[in-house]
Formats: sequence, C-alpha cells, structure tokens
Amino acid sequence: MDKMWSGRFSAGASSLLDDFNASIMYDRKLYREDIEGSLAHAAMLAKQGILSAEELKAIEDGMAQVKSEIESGTFEWVISDEDLHMGIEKRLTALIGDAGKKLHTARSRNDQVAVDFRRYVLRKNEEITVLLKRLMETVVNIAAKHTTTLIPGMTHLQHAQPINFGFHMLAYASMFKRDIERFTESKKRNSVSPLGCAALAGTPHNVDREYTAEALGFDSVSINCLDTVSDRDFALEILFNISTMMMHISRLSEELVMWSSYEFGFVELSDEYSTGSSIMPQKKNPDVPELLRGKTGRVYGSLMGLLTVMKGLPLAYNKDTQEDKEGVFDSVETAEISLEILKEALKTMSIKTENMHRACKVGHLSATDLADYLVEYSGIPFREAHFITGKAVAKAEELQIDLSDIDFAELKAIDDRINENVMVFLAIDHSMEARTSQGGTASVRTLEQLVYFENYLKDLDL
Repeated sequence: MDKMWSGRFSAGASSLLDDFNASIMYDRKLYREDIEGSLAHAAMLAKQGILSAEELKAIEDGMAQVKSEIESGTFEWVISDEDLHMGIEKRLTALIGDAGKKLHTARSRNDQVAVDFRRYVLRKNEEITVLLKRLMETVVNIAAKHTTTLIPGMTHLQHAQPINFGFHMLAYASMFKRDIERFTESKKRNSVSPLGCAALAGTPHNVDREYTAEALGFDSVSINCLDTVSDRDFALEILFNISTMMMHISRLSEELVMWSSYEFGFVELSDEYSTGSSIMPQKKNPDVPELLRGKTGRVYGSLMGLLTVMKGLPLAYNKDTQEDKEGVFDSVETAEISLEILKEALKTMSIKTENMHRACKVGHLSATDLADYLVEYSGIPFREAHFITGKAVAKAEELQIDLSDIDFAELKAIDDRINENVMVFLAIDHSMEARTSQGGTASVRTLEQLVYFENYLKDLDL
C-alpha cells in the first residue's frame, strides 16, 4: 500500500495492474519539465504564503538532488510509482520529509502532466524549426548553383517542359518554409499554461496562475480549466506538423531514389550515406531516402493513433490520454534525425548536370513552345496550334529524333504558316528561359526566388 493515492483502498494493486497502468518507463523523458514545473509551483505557493520560506528552500534543494540523480543515472525508476510525477515526488519526500508532501497543494497530476507535456512539445517545436531552417539553407544553397542547369520538368512522371534544377529545388524550399510557419504558429497558439487548473475545476487555494505561467515561459494562462486538463490539441498539432513535413521529405526522397538510379543518373549519393548489398558487390543502395519514405508512414501512424484515442473522450481527464506521449516522443525523434540526415545527404551528393541536360532532349520538351509560337506569331487558335504541334511530334517520333532537333523543312511541310524563326523557340534552353512569368522557371525568375528565400532565412529569428 505504498501508492500516494491509496488512502481509500484496502488492498494493494496487483503487479499486473502496475505493469498495465504505468507510464514511468517512457514519460520520464519529461523529468526536466516536471522538475521545473514543480519548482515554479513551489515558488508560487511560497509567494502566496501557502509554503514557508524554509519549506521552499528544502524543496529547491531536494529537487536539485533529484535532478542530479536522474542525470547521473542513479535515480531508481520504479514501475509501481506509476509515472514520473509520483516517482519524483516520492523521492523528494524521502529526501526532505513533510515539505515534500506539501508540494502537491493546489495541484493535480492532471494539470501537472499537461504542463510537462505541453512544455516538451513547445520546446520540440522550436528545435525542429531550427533543424528545418538548416535543411532549407542546404536546399537553397544547392539551388543557387544551378539556376541554368536544365532538367526535365515532369507531370504524371512524364517529360513535360524544361526547367532549371535550382527552380526544382526551390519548390522544396517553398514546402519547408510552410513547415516552419506551421511549427512557429503552433508554438504561439499553444503557449498557454495549464498550471493551477488542478483536477478539472480549478482550486480553492489562493494561487497565482499568471506568476507560474511567466516563470515557465508561457505567454498566458488557459481560459477554461475543464478544457485545459483534457486538451491534447497541442500534441495533435505537432504530430500533424511532423507528418506534413515528413510528407515533403518523402517526396524529395522519392526523387532522390529515382535520380540516383542508372535509368536517371541525375545524382549520386555519397558513400557516407549509401549502403551495399550482402550478395551483389556492385550495388550502391539509396537507403537514406528509402528509409525517410518509410518513416513517413510511421509518423502518420502516431497521428492517427492519437486522433483515435481522443475522438470519444468525455470531459475531463481520462486515463486513455496516457497514450498521448509515446507516439509524440517517437515522431519527434524520427523528425529530428530525418532532418539531420537528409541535410547531410543533400550536402554530400554529386549532381550529374550533363545527364540532366541529355534527358531534356528526350520527350519533346519544347512542344508547348511550338504551340505557343503558332499562337503568338502565326495567329493560329491554340486548339489548332495544339493539333499542328501534335503532328510535328509524331513526325519527330517517326524520325527518331527529339522535336528540338527537327529540321525546319519538316515543320514547313506540316503547315506552311510556320516561319523559320521557330527554330529558336524549339531550343530547350530557350524554352526554359522563356517562362518569365512571376514564379516561373526562367533564370531571372529563379534568381528572384533565391533572393526571397535567402532573405527569409536571414530574417528568421530562431
């Protein structure tokens, strides 16, 4: 009967219940947040005259020893203590006596865990944002070197129009910028303190919630205690933000897998971030991007798991909510290593510009330019121009050449309204440079996008 809540019970908990009920073996990751929250709560209780100065000093000294024991590895985590809150409080009370028993005045594990978990999530929002910024910087640096490097732009995984590789990479910079904004906005929205809500209805003790909120770095206190102790929107948000970010990473990873194949040959991943085969000595496998694709499904599972846990819970706190942390812990760790290793894989990969250029001569990438030329210079309606261009493509296919290499005489034979200056428009580099509309692939527009992203990163206050 050593449970801190065992007063109304006549029999001890079974060991099976201890195993099933306990979270201490994973929620101990929150020890730092728990100790800091307890110290802020104790300081507030002393300020309000609920604890004496001597009791506060004993709590502070005892918590310092508890923290030291945890970080040195000598702290004993006991499954019968259920969770880190009880484990830490039990050890504190063993060290300092009755003062430790007073610490939980005007507090419940419901608002205590909400404080700890919320502060962990807010901290991880910041840390992931920093890693995202570093990845985005790497992507932008690659783009800056390739504003004239041609690569086939694709739709339906078919060659469509020539673009430059810098433009392609800046598409991912755009995705990562949105990811940064999501994490940043989520942190701001969820920076509210649950401390002082107690079990669900507040507390009759004369507490100062504003004081503890400021001490713990929150922007404000929560409005409704019933909502506060049962709210896990902040955990769902970080899981959604990670899932969306990993989806972006997975899309880039998919392209890296394709680009590093012999069929494409656009990039070569460094030996540091590749693996070999146990049976085929010639193999160089793109395991990093493949694993990044796979781990995306893992974080999706955590998001769906917590959504499912929360969907049927009545107010206020329910034990189901104990299932909120493991998925978040795992997803955060997955996100952090994914961002770091993708950054390094990109920094160390080789880019095969000649192969990219050669691929632009396959698939008639300047076909749209021929249609646009017929509209602008020959006054032909677009649908008719589209039909004429289709015939030109068919002729190039018959000759087994790319449309950009077709002779003018062949085009003239298809439609005598075509003039010889059309040949300029069929060149693939001209095709890329012609797309000068805002946000387009022309080098001048790509350079504008580069300046935009470079300024964004420079001004990002993290």
